[in-house]
Amino acid sequence: MSGYAFIMKSPDETMEFGKKLAEKLKPGSVLTLEGDLGAGKTTFTKGIGKGLGVTKVVNSPTFTIIKEYEGTIPLFHMDAYRLEESDEDLGFSEYFEGEGVTVVEWAKFIHDMLPKELLRVEIYHQRESERRLILRPFGPFYESLCKELQHESTSH
Repeated sequence: MSGYAFIMKSPDETMEFGKKLAEKLKPGSVLTLEGDLGAGKTTFTKGIGKGLGVTKVVNSPTFTIIKEYEGTIPLFHMDAYRLEESDEDLGFSEYFEGEGVTVVEWAKFIHDMLPKELLRVEIYHQRESERRLILRPFGPFYESLCKELQHESTSH
């Protein structure tokens, strides 16, 4: 499956891209985050929060599994890393089908619980402060969103 690649030259660009993406999301949107350790997944998610009108500080949910933030659209930030060996149903479908935007880190550990339509976001180290961000859309809403973002980034 091909994707849409974007180069981020700084953490600020990564955050701004997340913000721009968030402004196009709707309630029930699901994003999965993958990529290199320290590549900027949390920075990207902070940008998503900004774009959704979240005023609290967004940080990694490593020890809580799910963090909820109020915004114009709520943000649900999940870290599924510690669920690798778990079959426990933590009510993920209620988040995925709910009124907020859900960002899932380490989504491979709950792959069977994820909705069919989602946006997979991969962030990789490129050079010292550069990051390669790849969006892989699953479903028509996410496909059109990616095309729109690509068009906007090439028309500047």
